[in-house]
Amino acid sequence: MAEANTLSGNRGLMVEEPLIFEMGSPGRFGIDLPEPPPLDLDRLGGCRRAGPVGLPDLSEPQVVRHYTRLSQKNYGIDTGFYPLGSCTMKHNPRLSEKMARLPGLADLHPLQPQATVQGALEVIDSLADWLKGLTGMPAVAMTPAAGAHGEWCGLMAIRACLEDRGQGHRRRVLVPESAHGTNPASAALCGFTVDPIPAKADGRVDLAALKAKLGPDVACLMLTNPNTCGLFETEILDIAQAVHEAGAFFYCDGANFNAIVGRVRVADLGIDAMHINLHKTFSTPHGGGGPGAGPTVLSAELAPFAPLPFVVHGPQGFTLVEHAADTPESKPFGRVKGFHGQFGVFVRALAYIMSMGADGLRQASTDAVLNANYLLARLKDDLSPSFAGPCMHECLFDDSFLKDSGVTTLDFAKALIDEGFHPMTMYFPLVVHGALLMEPTETESRETLDQFVAVVRGLAAKARDGQAEEFKQAPRFTPRRRLDETLAARTPVLRWKPPAG
Repeated sequence: MAEANTLSGNRGLMVEEPLIFEMGSPGRFGIDLPEPPPLDLDRLGGCRRAGPVGLPDLSEPQVVRHYTRLSQKNYGIDTGFYPLGSCTMKHNPRLSEKMARLPGLADLHPLQPQATVQGALEVIDSLADWLKGLTGMPAVAMTPAAGAHGEWCGLMAIRACLEDRGQGHRRRVLVPESAHGTNPASAALCGFTVDPIPAKADGRVDLAALKAKLGPDVACLMLTNPNTCGLFETEILDIAQAVHEAGAFFYCDGANFNAIVGRVRVADLGIDAMHINLHKTFSTPHGGGGPGAGPTVLSAELAPFAPLPFVVHGPQGFTLVEHAADTPESKPFGRVKGFHGQFGVFVRALAYIMSMGADGLRQASTDAVLNANYLLARLKDDLSPSFAGPCMHECLFDDSFLKDSGVTTLDFAKALIDEGFHPMTMYFPLVVHGALLMEPTETESRETLDQFVAVVRGLAAKARDGQAEEFKQAPRFTPRRRLDETLAARTPVLRWKPPAG
């Protein structure tokens, strides 16, 4: 059946929305300001604006309607199922949002006297205590602003410790090939050389290959556990022992902590440093570049090198240690942020942790693993699992089920959009060809998962039945159809220009 077009371009409540610049009309305003008095003195030092600002002139209703309609075109966790693998797009409890908006927490300034922000410092200290308890680690740096920032922080602590030992020659970092791309990037940013470690056929680190690459110049291993294939590294204790016997440190990427929180203490695995994505594991909004937070837990050996500032609790209440001279027992490597971390994220994370409790956190990680294995069990006969056996918090498939169908992984994802679902992560991890990585999280119901399974199965059947052309046309029901993504990437239009004439 051909799509019905309308005279307006609108389709019922799906309103065709132009750019805000296209809506502007010179001289139209939503405010009425008096003309400024004339000034003979040029107070701008010769920097007076020579031309118009270039912003559209709009009435208030136009602005409100424009951005409201744009918001209705967004797909988010409040709209529907968001199965992005390796991202943990879980529901954000409104209680946490309410706490973050409390006047005594939302209206603070980082330069206030410490005596006036004792409650805020207690929030930071309490959250730090929870993170240390859940990981079994003795110290945590709270200031890193995101996961990659936390990686960098942990690596800088390792570098400072090695230099303090007189082992500054250790400049090689081992990184599994399935690692998040930020791992090698963070290592390179710290001045290390990156050396990749291959995986075995079961998707886990090749221990023999790792041992062969260990040497006196190795600073650390950066490992994600559970790894990016959604699998627990079953030889992790042997890995930690080998790394430590070589005199190196063991860094763990904590992006997937959501799968084991409350069930596994990372200190018991021999880990020396690990960042924690608060915006993944402890349910604060993320996406679009932030806000995030990546506190980094540190072992006893690395703790003295934690960055400034940090909160201490003494007879006078909570205070901030801002300068190295104020902490003679430590050797902080410096600062990673201007102030004290992402405080709004801290409030949300602490509210989430306190409302869940230790037993609730354990249940959440249990349910995350259960939901992922449920998807794996329901879809393994219609899709093609990348690895045998159960998974952790996310399940991974490859595109071999689409072989000879004429349908690509990208086509399959575009068709999911037409069905009202955000696609899973595609083409990642790179070690799996045509990867489809699904992470349902613990916050989704069985009914939602069953609906998703039915759609994925139906699309797989269509692909096998030779309906490739239908996939090539998807998405058909979105405000914008499929773009030529290669052309858009190579020749992007970054600035709107008014039509000529």
